[in-house]
Amino acid sequence: MTVLAHGLGGADDLPIPLSYALIGAAWALTFSFAILLVAWREPRLDPEAPGRRLPAIIDSRILRTVIAVPSVAIAIFLGLVLVLGSPDPQRNPIPGVFYIYLWVGVMTASLLFGPVWKLISPLRALHRFACLLLRRDPQQGVLDYPESWGYRPAVVGLFAFVWLELAAPEPGSVMVIGFWLLGYVLITATGLALFGTVWAERADPFEVYSTLLSRLSLFGRNNSGEPVLRAPLNNLAASPVLPGAVVLAATLLGSTAFDSLSALPAWQNFLDSRSGGDVLTETATRTLGLLTVIAIVGILFIRAARAAPGLSRPDRDPLPRLLAHSITPIIAGYLVAHYLTFLLEKGQATLFLLADPFDRGWNLAGLADHQVDYFLSAHPAVLATLKVLAVLTGHILGVTAAHDRCLQLLPRAHRATGQLALMLVMVGFTFTGLYLLFGG
Repeated sequence: MTVLAHGLGGADDLPIPLSYALIGAAWALTFSFAILLVAWREPRLDPEAPGRRLPAIIDSRILRTVIAVPSVAIAIFLGLVLVLGSPDPQRNPIPGVFYIYLWVGVMTASLLFGPVWKLISPLRALHRFACLLLRRDPQQGVLDYPESWGYRPAVVGLFAFVWLELAAPEPGSVMVIGFWLLGYVLITATGLALFGTVWAERADPFEVYSTLLSRLSLFGRNNSGEPVLRAPLNNLAASPVLPGAVVLAATLLGSTAFDSLSALPAWQNFLDSRSGGDVLTETATRTLGLLTVIAIVGILFIRAARAAPGLSRPDRDPLPRLLAHSITPIIAGYLVAHYLTFLLEKGQATLFLLADPFDRGWNLAGLADHQVDYFLSAHPAVLATLKVLAVLTGHILGVTAAHDRCLQLLPRAHRATGQLALMLVMVGFTFTGLYLLFGG
């Protein structure tokens, strides 16, 4: 049985016509915006909401150690599998761990439980241990992290990842993934040594992505930095406004859109006609396509955010950065919709490969005796419903976050008209996203 990596194969798999899904989604988003204009007339989201304090043990050294030890041990084990395991990606679990567990699993868990990568990062753990030996504060480095950098180093790392996944000639090569990870380890370890933990918070691509999505969980921090439970939209409103926030969001959303786009027959035909089988030409075309989609997402959002009337140009210029957090729910919705079957079904296949990590004929824990359960692929109605709900929920939350922030930023006389362009862009994202998910 052939199962596509990211879910449904096309519009024919939908239990309802694609046109109905698109029209219904657009109406749902438009009505939600209209309801917000009528019922949500003053800012309600509070980034400084105190929330309900959580037990202090969450930040204790004991808990960090309990998490860090197996985290480092697993990282060492996977490093050995990378070096000593089979070079065949069909027999080596490393590609699955890299693309499924790290890129999708950790990020999905962050939506539920907070910044997971910050807790389990083996490089953070090793950095804390080194600072303990040197009697140095992990937050302090030998250099000050330049504020003008913001999230830009993380954007470079994230683009390097999505380029490897979506444009590189051999994205599944165990050796290529190994070199990518080696570069990540060297750069992250150097950044932590030079700048302290601020490097992980702003420049580590996995931690920045994980923390971005964790803004939609119930777990947050109050003004004193203490862990609290509070409304996810309040956590989202507290997202830092840093340089590179817009391009960060555009890279994440645009790369997921390009992943769906690249599965369409029209793209495949265009790629074949342009490259003629030449690897370099095909890689260049894919790279250009990836950059183009990311740029379109970013430019549309910037132009829509700055289209607010009643403001001078200096007042409009910072609006995209101040509204960038509203794209986070949309990114989360597409993450769930796009990678749902990839995580649950291909994730099982990766787990079963871990039964014999070094390709020696082992069967650890009897994992090799199991078969992948293709429940979602075998029930397209369930899968289609989950995908549509994920996309719609992400967009409605995004519209809500943008609306609340616009109430704070726009003149009272232009609060409604100032959001129209942004609403239309989000409707466009909804149409395009659902078409790419189901219309191939």
